[in-house]
Amino acid sequence: MHRPIEDPAADAAPDEATFAAQLAAMRPGYREGLYDGRRYGATLKVSADGRRRWLYAEELGGTEFVSANVFMLDGARVLLKPCEMPEEKVVAFVLGFVPAD
Repeated sequence: MHRPIEDPAADAAPDEATFAAQLAAMRPGYREGLYDGRRYGATLKVSADGRRRWLYAEELGGTEFVSANVFMLDGARVLLKPCEMPEEKVVAFVLGFVPAD
């Protein structure tokens, strides 16, 4: 079972609104950019109703990747379902990815 990304016990954790806003600022489609000083290719797909987003990014010339489904719930809540990785890895990528274009 997955939970919304907000964790009241983690003082430094970003809130759902910050995560959702950064994800919403990402344009659908493929783009390259930087994350943690490394080049990544990232693809974001958005469902027709805008409530589901699929993110897949991989380090260009490396082995790292990020993959997740994100559901935009009622009341501006976000349900993050990472694909076989910690939620923190996905959140850090979304907040730190800087597109080249």
